[in-house]
Amino acid sequence: MSESLKKLIFSITFNSCLFLLLIIGIQNSSTKRKVNLFNKETIALPISFIVGVSFITGSITGSFVPIFFDNKKIDS
Repeated sequence: MSESLKKLIFSITFNSCLFLLLIIGIQNSSTKRKVNLFNKETIALPISFIVGVSFITGSITGSFVPIFFDNKKIDS
């Protein structure tokens, strides 16, 4: 199995586990807010869910960037 495929599988697994923990953790959250996306308004979501999903999205993006833009060293 190639190294980039291992990193991709690890990233997906790790972030999926974080998302499951986030869902379990916000069940008793009472503070809810609406988010404006472009010109639309979302449903009322817990603030911890919004922050957690933002963190997980950044984690996924940050782990995919080196995989897809890996600089290949040229042997001289």
